[in-house]
Amino acid sequence: EGKGKKRNPLHDYKKTGELMLIKVNKTLEVKTKLLNTTEQCAKRCSRSKGLSFTCKAFAYDRVTKRCHWLSFNSLTNGVRKKQDHAFDLYEKKDYVRNCIIGKGADYKGTISVTKSGIPCQAWNSMIPHEH
Repeated sequence: EGKGKKRNPLHDYKKTGELMLIKVNKTLEVKTKLLNTTEQCAKRCSRSKGLSFTCKAFAYDRVTKRCHWLSFNSLTNGVRKKQDHAFDLYEKKDYVRNCIIGKGADYKGTISVTKSGIPCQAWNSMIPHEH
């Protein structure tokens, strides 16, 4: 990357147009605020700044310019998808990606079995293999 060039905060997100997530599980958290751009929403979500939870996604209402930060994503239990023309959904790639990069130390996806269907060893276990 060149000197003085700012990295676009949206790079870390997968965008799905015209989609909103509705929480069925009432324990899941949402915070909203008026913001002018999706980049501002993404920056705040990436840092979880001012949020009492780890932000995994945000939905941006293009009509009202309101950002909805979400403690969940489309893969979370207790969430349903709703088609909504006013919203664009941005999910953190780390939480919706089902591939492991490098040694997988930063993996946050949902896959917990090998390609052949064998359950993965828990990170806090030294059995059957040492780390």
